[in-house]
Amino acid sequence: MFHNPFTYSKFSFLAIATRHGVRIGPQAASNWLYIYPRGIQDLLLYTKEKFNNPVIYITENGVDEVNDNAKSLEDNMRIDYISNHLAYVQSAIENGVNVKGYFAWSLLDNFEWADGFSVRFGIIYVDFKDGLSRYPKKSAQWFKKFLH
Repeated sequence: MFHNPFTYSKFSFLAIATRHGVRIGPQAASNWLYIYPRGIQDLLLYTKEKFNNPVIYITENGVDEVNDNAKSLEDNMRIDYISNHLAYVQSAIENGVNVKGYFAWSLLDNFEWADGFSVRFGIIYVDFKDGLSRYPKKSAQWFKKFLH
């Protein structure tokens, strides 16, 4: 049986991992979001064991960065985040987890319910001051290469 050494504080759409009561991983731009790539593997393995290996679609996995118009297109942190998380998803699949889909969070920068326009989640930059023009970020280019 898989032993889960982590606890998860559940909200309607996210889990914040802690170990021995201490949050693990660096904080992203939002105060509620911490980066811990191995956590996705741990959660997938736990779900496999606890719920008889259901089909899993990861519908939102991503990280936000501070809205810095000058640097927003160069989102190297997001590339690291996605690539590291996908490596752990692959490991979970190799250990028998039935993952059938993965969706990055999010395609486009948008208004975030808690942080307004102060953070950016998308792999596509949206210029909120110029008619909502859209530009692929470095992470979009990376993701495109990854998928080919």
